[in-house]
Amino acid sequence: MLTHLVTPLLMCIGMGLAYLGAFAHPAPHHLPVAVVGSSRSAQLLAQSINDKAGGDLEVRTVAHRSTAVDQLKHQDIFGAYVPKGDGSGKGRGGAGDGNGQARVSGNAGATGNARAVGEARSAGDGRSPGDGTAATPELLVATAASDTSASVVQKIFTPLAAQQGAPLKVTDVAPTVADDPTGQGIFFLLVAISIGSYASVAVIGGAGAVLPIRLRAALAVGTSFVVSLIGTAFAGPVFHLVDHGLWGLWGMAWLYSAGILLIGTGLHTFLKRWTTLGVMALFVMLNFTSSGGIFRPEMQNGFFAALHSFWNGAGFVEGVRSHVYFDGYGLSGHLWTLALWLVVGVLMVGVAALAERRRRSAEAEAAANAAAVAAAAVAATVPEPAPKPVRGPVDDGVEEELEEAVGV
Repeated sequence: MLTHLVTPLLMCIGMGLAYLGAFAHPAPHHLPVAVVGSSRSAQLLAQSINDKAGGDLEVRTVAHRSTAVDQLKHQDIFGAYVPKGDGSGKGRGGAGDGNGQARVSGNAGATGNARAVGEARSAGDGRSPGDGTAATPELLVATAASDTSASVVQKIFTPLAAQQGAPLKVTDVAPTVADDPTGQGIFFLLVAISIGSYASVAVIGGAGAVLPIRLRAALAVGTSFVVSLIGTAFAGPVFHLVDHGLWGLWGMAWLYSAGILLIGTGLHTFLKRWTTLGVMALFVMLNFTSSGGIFRPEMQNGFFAALHSFWNGAGFVEGVRSHVYFDGYGLSGHLWTLALWLVVGVLMVGVAALAERRRRSAEAEAAANAAAVAAAAVAATVPEPAPKPVRGPVDDGVEEELEEAVGV
């Protein structure tokens, strides 16, 4: 019995190391932000922030506010500070939600994951009419990219606005949908799809172990189709996590789920009862923590930040964000990530099929050898029957004479 407790204890250790290692001490690591302005004072401000940050931030200057908005929508930066009275550039000044409107927050002290209260929709770009300068300090953020990163950037730049004697106006150039104000609903959608996928691996591998590998693979693909439909229903009509692009989300959900199920089905051939622990390590411990759904890689240590660049959970979360909120910018790279994990799953099933074929051949050969050895052993232990004496014509005549003598 004690040996069966090894698996849950290893899960406990693994989950603790993964989650606490990834989320316990979030801090910016080379988080890219910008100061808007082409003046000497803007450049000095950017350099000063860089020097004080000590590597936590990567501060650049951009000449125009519209350039900063574009970089936020491309996730090249995660905050842009427009100092009071500094020119914010020419060209289009809208904060960019598709119709010249921006979400503006009047509470500069928001922390954690909560959205600042007092939000209002405001047309225009936060500058005084006609003067080409910022009437008050303004911070541009993109909550859809990461609410936690937006909150961290806001905490960094709020003291700068206070030094200018004005409240900081926060403008969200890429807001999330109303029913998912923090944008973390996509992460919890990832959790639901992942659990449905890797839990099904145990059923297909255990109850379906007697089936040929090709049928188990077909079951895995069919199950991924059902899981992806359930996830899409959660994202759309049930919880309204997205307001458009459901077909694209379904496609990414299927790629993600099918990759997990095929990899897990192939691994079961080799791991057997350790399969659950294996898929949990791959698709929970390392996957959820590196997905960027809670903290982006710029807020994590180097290990999880590196995993974010190619792990399948990151491909799903960032792919959905790109598809829903950023007009598909960078989407192809995330789709390639999901497709490559699906290819790995197909290859894993192929390797498992070869291993099972060799195992069956070896078992059949062993059974044949055992049968031959058993037959030889039986033949060696059972004695052969003694041969009967062969009677000739002389013996028959003698026997007849004896019978006649007895009769007399």
